[in-house]
Amino acid sequence: MSREGASSSTHHVTLLSRPGCHLCDEARSVIARVTGELGVAFDERDINSSAEDLARYSDMVPVTFVDGVQHDFWRVNEDRLRAALTS
Repeated sequence: MSREGASSSTHHVTLLSRPGCHLCDEARSVIARVTGELGVAFDERDINSSAEDLARYSDMVPVTFVDGVQHDFWRVNEDRLRAALTS
């Protein structure tokens, strides 16, 4: 799933999620709102599609990455995400 922003921003957010995860739904909502407002690219990966992701992050889902670096897990702090994307 991909939601590409229309900005010249060089940032990119990835959400690592799993189907049926209510925390993932909450994280997706926050990320979509912030990236949409800032014009930042956002995509989502299902943790079940990668054995490596599953082994490394299974207990942490949802996991948020900014520019490929782990940023948050379980919950997304909107202010913290916005700060990371505007720095």
